[in-house]
Amino acid sequence: MRILYFLMKFILKITLWVYYPRFRNVNQPKKRYARTIYMSNHAASFMDPLAVVGSQRPIVFFMTRSDIFKPFLKPILWASHMLPIYRKHDGEDTKAKNEEVFKECARLLKGGRSIIVFAEGFTDDVFIRRLKSVKKGAVRIGFLSLERINWKKKIYLQAVGANYSEPNTLGSDCVVSNGDPICLNDYKEAYEKDPSKTILDLTLLMEKDMRKQITDVRKAAMAPFHENVMRITRKGMNAVDSNFRIPLLQRWEYSRNLAIWFNENKVEENKELMVLKQRLEDYFTRLKKEELEETPLYKVENNLRNKFKDYLFLFSLAPVMILGVIHCYLPYKFIKNFIEKSFKRKVFWGSVKMLLGFVAIALFNIPIIILLVKLLDWSSIIGVLYFMVVLPISGVIAYKWFEAYNLNKKMNYVSNKDVSKIVEERNAIEKEIQRLIPVS
Repeated sequence: MRILYFLMKFILKITLWVYYPRFRNVNQPKKRYARTIYMSNHAASFMDPLAVVGSQRPIVFFMTRSDIFKPFLKPILWASHMLPIYRKHDGEDTKAKNEEVFKECARLLKGGRSIIVFAEGFTDDVFIRRLKSVKKGAVRIGFLSLERINWKKKIYLQAVGANYSEPNTLGSDCVVSNGDPICLNDYKEAYEKDPSKTILDLTLLMEKDMRKQITDVRKAAMAPFHENVMRITRKGMNAVDSNFRIPLLQRWEYSRNLAIWFNENKVEENKELMVLKQRLEDYFTRLKKEELEETPLYKVENNLRNKFKDYLFLFSLAPVMILGVIHCYLPYKFIKNFIEKSFKRKVFWGSVKMLLGFVAIALFNIPIIILLVKLLDWSSIIGVLYFMVVLPISGVIAYKWFEAYNLNKKMNYVSNKDVSKIVEERNAIEKEIQRLIPVS
C-alpha cells in the first residue's frame, strides 16, 4: 500500500464522518486482500470513490478516465492508486495503452489487491436515484486478468451501491451496500466456449445485483415524484424532510421499496397517481411561493416543537459554536464559495468541498495550534489531540448549531402565519399517498 493512499484512507475516515454523520455500510467486505473487481454505480462523480473506498477495508485501485492524468499529476495519481482507462476519442493508440493497463490490473489482482470500476461510465448532471446502463469493461478486465495469470488465482466480481440522501449536502446520509461476490473462475468453461456471450451475461447479472444495492427509479421522469412522496411520508432518504429518528437503514429500505413499487406498477400509466404527482408538485411550489418549508411546517403543525429544548441547545452550545466558526467555518466558507463559482457542474461540488475543505481547515489551523502550544505551554501531544478531536467536533457542533438556529427561525415564521389551507392540502395529500401507494 502506497503511503499517500494510506494517508488518504485515514483522512477520509474523518472527513466522511463529518460530511455524512449518518453513514452505514451493508455487507461490508472483511478482507483487506480481496482480489475483487468492485462494480459500483456512479451517482455522485468524485464522491463515489471517496465514499466507497474510504469507508471499507480492501486495498483498492481506481479505474479513472485517462484525461486527468496530466504530467504534473501523474505521481500523485499513481500514489493514490489510480489507473487510467483510455476511451476511443483519447487517441489512436487507445487499444495498446489499455493493454498495458490490463496487464497492471492482472498483476494487482494476482497480488491480492482489488479494483473498483464505476460501471455506468458517467454521472448525471443532476443527482437522480437510479442506475444507468452498465458497461462490460469490468467483466472483460476480470477475464483478461485470469487469462494472463493462467487461471491460477481466484478473481471475484462484487456489486456495490453508493446511496446518498443528497451527495452535496453537508450533514446528510450515506449508505454503501455490497452484494455477494461472484467467482469468475466458475465461468471458465463458458468463457472459453463463447467469450462475448459470457461477458454480456455476467454484465447483465451484475447490473441486476447493482440495482438491488441502491434506490433505482427506472423512469428518470418519475424521480421527482418518488422524492416528493418521501418528503411527505418522512420515511425515506431525503436530506431535509425526513424523520431522522427512524434508523438510516430502515429509511434506506423504504426508499428502495418505494422505487421498486414505482417500477413494478408503471406509475406513469396510472391516472390517479399522475393526479397525485401534480398535487405534490403544486404543493411544494406553493410552499416556495409562501416562503415556507416542509419540515418547519410539519413540526409546528404536529406540535413537535420544544422551544425550551431548542433555546437550551442554542444557549449552552454557543461557546463551542464560536470555536467551531473560528476553526472550521471561516476556511470552509472560502473553499465553498470558490468551488461553487469555479465548478459549473454541481455534481462535483460535494466531493471537492469535502477534500479541499479538510485541507483548508488543516492549513488554517496548524499555525493557530502551534501558537496555542507555545502560549499555553501545552505538550505536543495535547496540541495534536486538540487538532484531531476538538477541531472536527467543534466544527460539527457549529454546523448543527446554525442548522438548529435556522430551523427555529423558520418555525417562528410558520407560527406567525396562517397556514391552515396549506396544512389542509398537505394532510389530504398524505391520505392519498397512504391510499394509493401501499409501501411501508
